[in-house]
Amino acid sequence: MKFETSHLLKKLPKQFFADLVTKVNAKIAQGADVINLGQGNPDRPTYDFIVKALQDSAAKPASHKYSLFRGNPPFKEAAADFYKANYQVDLDSQTEICVLGGSKIGLVELPWALMNPGELLLLPDPGYPDYLSAVALGQVDCETYPLLAENDFLPDLTAIPEESARRAKFIYINYPNNPTGAVATPAFYESLVDWAKKYEVGVVSDFAYGALGYQGYKNPSFLSTPGAKDVGIELYTFSKTFNMAGWRLAFAAGNADMIEALNLIQDHLFVSIFPAIQDAGVAALSDPRAKEAIAALNQRYDQRREAFVQAAAQIGWQAFPSKGSFYAWMPVPEGFNSQNFADLLLEEAHVAVAPGIGFGQEGDSYVRIGLLVEPDHLAQAVERIGQLDLF
Repeated sequence: MKFETSHLLKKLPKQFFADLVTKVNAKIAQGADVINLGQGNPDRPTYDFIVKALQDSAAKPASHKYSLFRGNPPFKEAAADFYKANYQVDLDSQTEICVLGGSKIGLVELPWALMNPGELLLLPDPGYPDYLSAVALGQVDCETYPLLAENDFLPDLTAIPEESARRAKFIYINYPNNPTGAVATPAFYESLVDWAKKYEVGVVSDFAYGALGYQGYKNPSFLSTPGAKDVGIELYTFSKTFNMAGWRLAFAAGNADMIEALNLIQDHLFVSIFPAIQDAGVAALSDPRAKEAIAALNQRYDQRREAFVQAAAQIGWQAFPSKGSFYAWMPVPEGFNSQNFADLLLEEAHVAVAPGIGFGQEGDSYVRIGLLVEPDHLAQAVERIGQLDLF
């Protein structure tokens, strides 16, 4: 017998990162020494004290039982305390925190929980490709708003058409931004809350890179803005702050109605997260050693960013001056689009980059560089690119 996938699955977008990995692996299989700058997977290990917390908890029989459906209270309390300490946001751990198996789950399941087919979701262009998975699975309509260099890759809310603003039910934002590395300001978030209240649009802030700021820049939280909890939520993942990408742990925080909806759909999909991982999450959020570890991580990314940007400038390749995340957003040379430029770099220079078209039409003049190898490899990658004499 042959079993076909559902009409719903047939509407899913092509998995951009899977295609990129396939190309890179094929080149490596040919024997090429590829420097992979196309990934977004942290290369540093999870902090030792978090691993130890997992080991200790995993050894306890109580951790082998089902977790509570909506997460264990100590983890949710630690999440609320973390936001209070770092962003001066007061959160009720029971009604304003939702435990997630990675922030991608929350972003993709939100339309199932809070939208009806045919309602409108506004997404950034360029933006995280899996936002489109939420559109397809939720069977909702989607319009994009452009992130442009002349606006430092922040949305111009006044440029969103009046009809779209009035029709929209939710808007996704992401700062520090993937792929551009742009950061938000408190003033922007204030204007966003005002806009959301005017048009009655819910805000979903993807704060995945919130702890990563260049040269000590402290990224503001959307929830720190007066009135933010009235209109939206923020998703915080452990993947980047604590190098826990494979652990699949995150939480959503903010508006109680939105949190309840996410919790309700997860009641039917999951039985929360392995208790030992939640205990490790408590250590990540509350252990005093975390502050020093995050500062050291940021210093490492600063060194890598400076090494790459300075080397690129020497071959005439100018980076957008990003202040957040661990990416450099680089323009493609004249006569190229992002895909054929990325293909050329992989084929001729054995350097993998992420073509900007994978993040949306507005990204097609750029490639994303992941600063996830050490400075000497970044410099070597630029040297190889420079030999192509494209700039």
